[in-house]
Amino acid sequence: MNDAPPRAASEDMIPNVIAVASGKGGVGKTWLSISLAQAIAQLGNRVLLFDGDLGLANIDVQLGIQPSIDLGTALERQMPLSRAVISYPSGGFDLVAGRSGSGSLASMPINRLQNLAAGLREVSTGYDRVIVDLGAGIERPVRYLAGRAAYCLVVTTDEPTALTDAYALIKMVTLDAGGQGGSLGTALGVPMGVAVNMASSREIGQRTHETLNKACDRFLKRQVPLLGVIRRDPKVRDSISHQVPLLVRHPGSPAASDVEALARRLIEITAPRTGNDPRPAAAKSTARARS
Repeated sequence: MNDAPPRAASEDMIPNVIAVASGKGGVGKTWLSISLAQAIAQLGNRVLLFDGDLGLANIDVQLGIQPSIDLGTALERQMPLSRAVISYPSGGFDLVAGRSGSGSLASMPINRLQNLAAGLREVSTGYDRVIVDLGAGIERPVRYLAGRAAYCLVVTTDEPTALTDAYALIKMVTLDAGGQGGSLGTALGVPMGVAVNMASSREIGQRTHETLNKACDRFLKRQVPLLGVIRRDPKVRDSISHQVPLLVRHPGSPAASDVEALARRLIEITAPRTGNDPRPAAAKSTARARS
């Protein structure tokens, strides 16, 4: 049974938002969100990193910062989300930190989710790209925020459980959009792509994606293109343990190079809207292919 929240006319996708999601935890989603924010900023974009993991937020922990106003505080006090924006000069981007362990946020009712999306839309106007680090899993807040994004990047590894849960996430977001013939401007709702993290090699990463894509094609009748493979790299663990972004601490590492390539690909397929069509390039090309 599809328990997707009702969709209001004001809840169209936010053109410059890229949601980063995963079916399960432990695949490096938050680390990748941070790294992508910096890589995209280095390409000349104004970037906001938004901690949308409403129950287990930890961007602030990975960056070693303690914001005076986090997302939870802003929501509780009914502040504009702009009050929670802080600058992270080392990475060249701004961020809105979440609040770890807040069950009230993780179980946010639909009206508060709608208010959160409205606040995100408002604060996004000051940026070229907004990277939203979603919580792991397929709970309603994750799917709701994914449905507001112009593009959703699904992060997985080659572990069978990670692949199974990535498929479940893609399936639920597709069903929320109306399944085959969805209502978000493409044949199947929000455009989605895959990043394979912690791969032993690019070839293994590509095979991992093929396994996932075949399942999506067979059972969901949709393609989820491979946007990047991030190779396993001990420099990643080192940067996380030192609470310093990889592109700051180890800018020449293999994983940093892979993240930069992924950032360039994301910029390419989420080009700013043109004319009266608010969809990113990926959505428009998908619609043409299905027509």
